Amino acid sequence: MYSAAAWSVGTAHGVLGRGLLGTRWWGGPEVTEDSRWDLASVTKPVVGITVAALAERGLLSFDDPLAGHLPEYAGSAKATITVRRLLTHTSGLPGATPLWRKHSTREALLDAIRTGPLRSPPGTRVEYSSQGFILLGLLAEAAGRAPLDRLVAELVTGPAGLASTGFGPVHGAVATEDCPWRGHLVRGQVHDENAVVLGGVCGHAGLFAPLADLERLGQVLAGGATPLLKPGTHAEMTASHTDELNLRRGLAWQGLDVPGSPVGTAPAADSFGHTGFTGTSLWIEPRRGRYYVLLTNRVHPSREKPGIEAVRREFHDAAVRV
Repeated sequence: MYSAAAWSVGTAHGVLGRGLLGTRWWGGPEVTEDSRWDLASVTKPVVGITVAALAERGLLSFDDPLAGHLPEYAGSAKATITVRRLLTHTSGLPGATPLWRKHSTREALLDAIRTGPLRSPPGTRVEYSSQGFILLGLLAEAAGRAPLDRLVAELVTGPAGLASTGFGPVHGAVATEDCPWRGHLVRGQVHDENAVVLGGVCGHAGLFAPLADLERLGQVLAGGATPLLKPGTHAEMTASHTDELNLRRGLAWQGLDVPGSPVGTAPAADSFGHTGFTGTSLWIEPRRGRYYVLLTNRVHPSREKPGIEAVRREFHDAAVRV
């Protein structure tokens, strides 16, 4: 199904069990401690923490409208969508939209997001939308007056001690897909095609990290997210804001949906985390002070192979018993 995997289970105080297995690509060198993995949508909560840190500094509010930071949205149907709606995937923006197929430049793709229709009225349903996090990345840059990669480094990866986490391209990465669109095996360039068109530094995908950095982030989050956020901000981010809707969402975090959770139902009901399309995940059980990291390149050599859903569930079923 894929050539490589890495995993870790631990607490805020350290690692309980971990491992690395396989090769960076089929027939390639073995996975090592310094191998970096395309985190895909696990980028989203990192960008969410960045947005929350900007809010703590008074540079934005979770209830700010989109047009307040991105003036090009003034007068549009999206003008009053709030930061909170973007973070909870309740903005009404559509998900699963391969904009890269018709829009081959950054300017054209962003214009397609600006002018495209909403799928539903804001606040009426949860629809997982990378478009919303693309806008959050732009909004963070506007509010923080700095490029997104610098904000992530200054507000999240630096304070958390994630020394080898950052946006690509990177050397020593675990391969993802033999991509028909690009015509080659992708190694060290972001897998997500919309992110490629946008230049690789985006709010929805693009971060690469080794196992040790995901362990460190898991420990920080399991311990309450200091030194990243104040306790109240962390609590607001990880609480469910959508219990009355179709899916449980925090601010940039997934809650545990029963049924339907990608990690199964073994983790505690108040647990939270995020998964990534390339086969990655980070999940936290706050009351137990536990974290669970699973990294794979499940899109290698093709995204068409099924099975990651069962692997994720079985991993978490076993991990909670460690």
